[in-house]
Amino acid sequence: MSEFILLLQQHSWLYLLLVFVFSLVIGSFLNVVIYRLPLMMEREWQAEFQAYFQQAPASAVTERFNLAVPRSACPSCHTPIAARDNIPLLSWLLLKGRCRHCHTRISIRYPAVELLTALLATTVAWQFGVTTTAAILLLITFGLIALSFIDIDKMLLPDQITLPLLWLALVFSLSEHALVDPATAILGAACGYLSLWAVYWGFKLLTGKEGMGYGDFKLLAIFGALLGWQQLPLIILLSSLVGAVIGATLLSIQGKDKATPIPFGPYIAAAGWIAILWGEQLTGAYLSYLGL
Repeated sequence: MSEFILLLQQHSWLYLLLVFVFSLVIGSFLNVVIYRLPLMMEREWQAEFQAYFQQAPASAVTERFNLAVPRSACPSCHTPIAARDNIPLLSWLLLKGRCRHCHTRISIRYPAVELLTALLATTVAWQFGVTTTAAILLLITFGLIALSFIDIDKMLLPDQITLPLLWLALVFSLSEHALVDPATAILGAACGYLSLWAVYWGFKLLTGKEGMGYGDFKLLAIFGALLGWQQLPLIILLSSLVGAVIGATLLSIQGKDKATPIPFGPYIAAAGWIAILWGEQLTGAYLSYLGL
């Protein structure tokens, strides 16, 4: 194993290529997570409701449905997707974006998620090299991609992803390869959560409306645990600016009212990911611009 790691360290192109290909496969799995996890949660909620209020057994409410079962199938003709048609990115290109059987168009988002996952993961690998830090950040990157697209689809940041990522970041702070020490990580997680929690309740008391969800608090807490409280102002500023610009643009294009809720999780995730890679440089450049 050590010889293989040494080989990757000596040949960075091989390391980046392996990460790219591996991440394409992970991206294909993330497409499954993005689609199925919210459905699994909805079915679980429905089963619990039936069990508590109608005394119906949970088995009567839901069938076996998880990340592995049933097999992926065409949403139009419901034909199971063969292995040759499930090769990340390549199959979509060879099939020209259509189902082999019914020729219905396959959403471009599937290969887009796969390619995005590969590009972001390769960037992390290039930035941090063959290290434990890179491995941890790759896991967090995969989680952030899944969270972002689930939030876009369902306005939801599932605890099934946010909480494991938060604990991963906290445990990672105990490692000698961590980006911050354990005390800073704990304080960062608390500050990340409580800062948005305070904004949430302040906005609710003033307007009577909910401005964001609890998932956003946990997502920011992840970055606080990973980077420390010092990077939180940058993440909040970047996510707010990008969210305001992109959100207003999308609402305008779609012809929706400005009061229409928009998912904030993807902007926090993007800002946090940028802070992981270039946060210190951005903060330093900003302070230098201010002459501080």
